[in-house]
Amino acid sequence: MKIHEYQAKEVLRRFGVPVPEGIPVDTAEAAGQAFTKLGSPVAVVKAQIHAGGRGKAGGVKLVRSAQEAETVAKNLLGKTLVTHQTGPEGRVVKKLYVEKGSEIARELYVAIAIDRAVNAPVLMASTEGGMEIEEVAHKNPGAIHRETLHPVKGILPFQVRRLCFQLGLDKSLKSATATLNGLAKAFFALDCAMAEINPLIVTKQGDVLALDAKINFDSNALFRHEDVLGYRDLNEEDPKEIEAAKFNLNYIALDGSIGCMVNGAGLAMATMDVIQLKGGRPANFLDVGGGANKEQVTNAFKILLSDKKVKGVLVNIFGGIMKCDTIAEGVVAAARETKLAIPLVVRLEGTNVEQGRKLLKESGLKLETATSLDEAAQKIVALTR
Repeated sequence: MKIHEYQAKEVLRRFGVPVPEGIPVDTAEAAGQAFTKLGSPVAVVKAQIHAGGRGKAGGVKLVRSAQEAETVAKNLLGKTLVTHQTGPEGRVVKKLYVEKGSEIARELYVAIAIDRAVNAPVLMASTEGGMEIEEVAHKNPGAIHRETLHPVKGILPFQVRRLCFQLGLDKSLKSATATLNGLAKAFFALDCAMAEINPLIVTKQGDVLALDAKINFDSNALFRHEDVLGYRDLNEEDPKEIEAAKFNLNYIALDGSIGCMVNGAGLAMATMDVIQLKGGRPANFLDVGGGANKEQVTNAFKILLSDKKVKGVLVNIFGGIMKCDTIAEGVVAAARETKLAIPLVVRLEGTNVEQGRKLLKESGLKLETATSLDEAAQKIVALTR
């Protein structure tokens, strides 16, 4: 689960990380009032969307008066912001963050993420802040310092000191130590998947501040953190993914034209790969799981068809716990209810496969069946061209 910058800063502040003063707003008038309340000669109005690259896309503006803050806010609110992370469709700006300006002397980068190679969280830090860390890793990998964190003990004092000196923060040890310790504590306490401060700045007065922040949480651990769930912004999520979650379905939208309904993540990935090999492009990843019932299958089918990009549907089910006749019943019910008008190819194999195929054959629906994944992919790609 992702959260907005202003929410991430609220979280970090709770754990002792120094952050600039700021006020979230959702109207132009409130932006002007926020500027006045902050009492700073310079402030920054920032678009709040779940994507990076806002500055390059025109979503971060420096303002020097309440009137200017109000004008900038009026132009940003309701605007579709397109960045390298949003895709061409962009994201609509519905909230802004008005933040007190900071006198920047240096920009640094710090983040904690899970490193699968060492099976532990790793804190990464670089003197080249304000840039994408992937770009730094490509151009100057030696500029990235890494500290593997203990899964139980977290960050240790010697690691904090070493990073402070590597980043040249020996003259700002107090606030730098608070920042690194606070970031690590937040990461472990809230089951984060990633916690990033970019840039972490050193002001002309020698203070260390988190000028921007990004935190992603492990969705599987959210049952332990009701307070974190309160940060969720459904406006930033795909409505189809939200709808799928209501029925315990795993749905991820992609940019192709062939809808895929499968049971099991491995089968989903194999199905998408074979579609690609046959010259098609999957429109989604939809996994109904191992024990879905007729209602879940029916709703999964409806979610697939709600995507206007979908020009055809491939149902690929390997019945183990999941019975093929249950899948067939759900597919037939959904196709009738939605008055299916696009090509449909169904491949069933496993438990009750003959009953499932019989139900499909006798349904009277215009659909194609297949006995192998290769045949099914070939058929749906041909039918959607």
